[in-house]
Amino acid sequence: MRDYEGHRPSGPDSMEDAKNILGTELEACSISPMTGFYRDGCCTADAEDLGVHAVCAELSAEFLEFSLVNGNDLVTPQPEVGFPGLKPGDRWCLCAPRWQEALEAGVAPPVVLSATHPGALEYISLDDLKRHALDLN
Repeated sequence: MRDYEGHRPSGPDSMEDAKNILGTELEACSISPMTGFYRDGCCTADAEDLGVHAVCAELSAEFLEFSLVNGNDLVTPQPEVGFPGLKPGDRWCLCAPRWQEALEAGVAPPVVLSATHPGALEYISLDDLKRHALDLN
């Protein structure tokens, strides 16, 4: 697994190449804004990440509003913790349970399967993710 600049991330998967839900090398989700539980651009999921930030999604206005009214403000910048605030079109590693909730509410944002970690499959079916995939032809 490598970030956009070709560096190996410092998270626990850096010892081996992490796979995505398609079984190929996990690609970076976003470096601008910098995402991932380890803020390395990748949606790795491991025991340290209790939220399972495994789904690489391209955010929509509908999802951001849904997240806000459900207690997770992803829009407001929080510079004290290095969070820039997100806008529609940004790619971000989402918690798999939140993406599933959004799916059930009809506002699930599209996903990038090549940058989505298999940990997402503990909460979301592969078929549902494929139906929302940006990177399947």
